[in-house]
Amino acid sequence: MIADRTITACCIDDDAHDHSPTVTTTPGKPGQYDLPRIQRAVREILLAVGENPDRDGLQDTPRRVAKAYAELFGGLAEDPSRHLARVFEQECDEIVALRDIQFHSMCEHHLLPFMGKAHVAYLPKGGKVVGLSKLARTVEVFARRPQVQERLTNQVADALIDHLDARGVAVIIEASHMCMKMRGVSQPESIMVTSALRGVFKSDAAARNEVLGLLKG
Repeated sequence: MIADRTITACCIDDDAHDHSPTVTTTPGKPGQYDLPRIQRAVREILLAVGENPDRDGLQDTPRRVAKAYAELFGGLAEDPSRHLARVFEQECDEIVALRDIQFHSMCEHHLLPFMGKAHVAYLPKGGKVVGLSKLARTVEVFARRPQVQERLTNQVADALIDHLDARGVAVIIEASHMCMKMRGVSQPESIMVTSALRGVFKSDAAARNEVLGLLKG
């Protein structure tokens, strides 16, 4: 039971050691991008919708889209464990939480973006904590892939419980989806909320209520 404790956040950050992933152009494996193939595909899409890919405004569009896709799907080339591998021994047995992690992702159903905020918390075990920036990096790695929000939420929670060996993990994601805003039912104000609970935050009602109250602000 942790309900009577004072909630603290252990803030350790060594983000200066992070480096952006290298984009390759070798096809055949996740995270290896065949940029010329993407360009050919984009040109075909433009032709298929009745456009002229050779007109002034569209001549460079296939190249731009290929470059953008390599960035938007950069998480396919990254292993999230590299952000969570470096832990610190810190006297901290209270909830560590990071709210309002901004992210954007691509819905795998329509290849339209969805974006919003992730709220992440964990209860350290044995004083093992990670830099706060690594929590944001973990969300980013999974978000920069073809995704659905439900899976994104669970992937972040599972990564934290697996790599930090935390006593509990809670993840809440709130996002707006362009496939809902721009097409279909056209609901521009809709927000989707998903959650994932692991460990003590799932098994203990008092702990669950405490962390959800914290993440909801």
